[in-house]
Amino acid sequence: MRDKIVAGNWKMNKTLPESKALIKDIKNAIKNEELQNIRVIVAPTFVNLRSAVKKAKKSVVEIAAQNMHQADSGAYTGEISAEMLKSIGVKIVILGHSERREYFGETDSLLSKKVDQALNSKLEVIFCFGEVLEDRKSENHFKIVESQLKNGLFHLREKDWKHIILAYEPVWAIGTGETASPEQAQEMHKLIRKLIAENYNQSIANDVSILYGGSVKPTNAKEIFSKEDVDGGLIGGAALKADDFVALIQAIK
Repeated sequence: MRDKIVAGNWKMNKTLPESKALIKDIKNAIKNEELQNIRVIVAPTFVNLRSAVKKAKKSVVEIAAQNMHQADSGAYTGEISAEMLKSIGVKIVILGHSERREYFGETDSLLSKKVDQALNSKLEVIFCFGEVLEDRKSENHFKIVESQLKNGLFHLREKDWKHIILAYEPVWAIGTGETASPEQAQEMHKLIRKLIAENYNQSIANDVSILYGGSVKPTNAKEIFSKEDVDGGLIGGAALKADDFVALIQAIK
């Protein structure tokens, strides 16, 4: 049975005191919840990761990084390596987020290298991908998603997929107030599973968790999460308030 996952990407938000307070509030709110086969992940900014790991200790909350560099080490000012993340207790990294692709020019080729580096360092990867509005309007969205998956992940060995979580992001529905309908989300998630089955096998396709990442809120989460091939969400804005984030966790139960 594949995991259900609610993952919060905090992006460039929350100071150290605010991060500690938010993790504490989430921990307290879910400590008595039955969370069998449900994973709760949050991704604070780099400077707060070590404190977040300590704050989340002895709880079900897992801590992820929002990015990492593809090299072991070197003259890459401002960058963070996989080993640096591991050294402070981080075991998960988000790669390929639409904002990294758009604002920082991250390509499929680069992301392929980052994925390899993360897996070689025994980090779990939340791999993001998805189409922009122009692709959706031109009905090119299926081809775009297939290309991103093929170029970023389909070189992996079968055993590597145990360490991959997928996050489909319709870019046109991030921070815009627009949301793909539950039917649109299910349609794409079903296609993603089909592509994995065709390129690997049905067992891998059935086992990989596929998250939806496009303006999920407490008001729409239950309907989206109820779809057969939607295994949870990669959450942005709603992850910054404990009440909202906990409501999303409760919506997936």
